[in-house]
Parts: sequence; structure tokens; C-alpha cells
Amino acid sequence: MLQHLKEEGIDISPSLIEAARVLDKHYIPTRYPNGLPEGAPTEFYTRKEAEDALRYSEEILRFARHLLG
Repeated sequence: MLQHLKEEGIDISPSLIEAARVLDKHYIPTRYPNGLPEGAPTEFYTRKEAEDALRYSEEILRFARHLLG
């Protein structure tokens, strides 16, 4: 979605695009119980990965709120 907004001429920082890419990698494995070959997602993610994902999500939400005014 951010890439589409960029193509529409909206200024999006490279760090925000990178944050979205990182979050995209987590979508399937964390959403579906069988998204990982063995075990549950909670067995494969560290606290740091969770904190990073939360921080990236907050950055994207701030951007969206700013964009919507």
C-alpha cells in the first residue's frame, strides 16, 4: 500500500517503506497457526522481534493518521 501511495506522488520515507517490508514478512507465519513448519509462532519470535514489529506498526499508524489529517 505504501508503494502505491508513493507512486501517486505522496512522499514516503525509505525507513517507512523498510518498516512495512519487515512487517510483511511476519504476516503469514503469525496469522496462521500452521504458517510455520513446526510449532506455534510464539516459539519462533523473540521479544526484540516483537518490540521491533510493534515500533514499525506505530510508525506506519502515525504516518497514516498524519496523511488522513
